[in-house]
Amino acid sequence: MPFRASPNPAINCRAVTFGAARMLLHGSCAALEGEAILFLAPPGGGKSDLLLRLLGRGWVLVADDQVMLEADQGLLRASPPAALAGRLEVFGLGLLAGLAWRAATLRLVARLVPPAEIPRLPEPETWSALGIGLPALRLHGAAPSAPDLLRRALDALAGRASLTAGAFTA
Repeated sequence: MPFRASPNPAINCRAVTFGAARMLLHGSCAALEGEAILFLAPPGGGKSDLLLRLLGRGWVLVADDQVMLEADQGLLRASPPAALAGRLEVFGLGLLAGLAWRAATLRLVARLVPPAEIPRLPEPETWSALGIGLPALRLHGAAPSAPDLLRRALDALAGRASLTAGAFTA
């Protein structure tokens, strides 16, 4: 099946759709306590590097390089294609295999971009796939604070933390 453009042209990724309920796209994904974040960036954009840093902080690998999304009762479930399950490409080291992984429900999409493309107080953004919208944010994946920012973002989305301005406020 041929690739088609991402459902959001502002995100540089490629996707292939399998009917109305499943799609495979170029990206990476990690989960913390069952809540997953999808990382989108062009090849070499830092997705796998960010995953490696998150795994060292208690996150669980969902998928690296390719992510299968499945619509289920208004939610998006993320998992790896079978051939890539438990694998993570580490630049300068190689392809790690046999890592623990699990499918998870997506809660957030993080677009990995240069710092100049990130507003100080961002307006809410969304990303949609398979007819389901998710909150999205722009992130400098190489920033030392990126893992902590992602944890705080999940906390804010789940109501465990409060934002008075920014990405998830109306």
